[in-house]
Amino acid sequence: MSEKAINFPKVQQIEIDDVHEGQRIDNFLITLLKGCPKSVIYKILRKGEVRVNKGRIKQTYKLQLGDIVRVPPVRVKEESEGISAGLSSVQALEKAIIFEDKSLIVMNKPSGIAVHGGSGVSFGVIEGLRALRPKEKMMELVHRLDRDTSGILLIAKNVPF
Repeated sequence: MSEKAINFPKVQQIEIDDVHEGQRIDNFLITLLKGCPKSVIYKILRKGEVRVNKGRIKQTYKLQLGDIVRVPPVRVKEESEGISAGLSSVQALEKAIIFEDKSLIVMNKPSGIAVHGGSGVSFGVIEGLRALRPKEKMMELVHRLDRDTSGILLIAKNVPF
């Protein structure tokens, strides 16, 4: 397998808007640093490299409107097999969608596919949907189902308040 580098070379200063208000910092970073392993994201949080309003925060911190988030440079190597290796599975997700509007996706998740990547799984439903819908500002799981469980899965396309 060939490897490619995932690069976020500069310090980023991001002001939180109403789309990300109320979102946990760890979930915000997972969305912002697409392709970056969660282990790297949690490591930069633990080390205090991510700052909100110039202060250290915990991974459970909920973002507030107007917060300034400092994101450090990140460089990691990723196996190039990710989503492309499961392209047929990703394409099958489109067929599993039973309802979609501007706020919500309802899908009949097949068994055998995880809802999110991690723990030896390179991608899951949420990563696949993000690949299928790259223009969506936000997509987050409302709940989870086990990998071997099939059933209705809800994905939020925005945060209702």
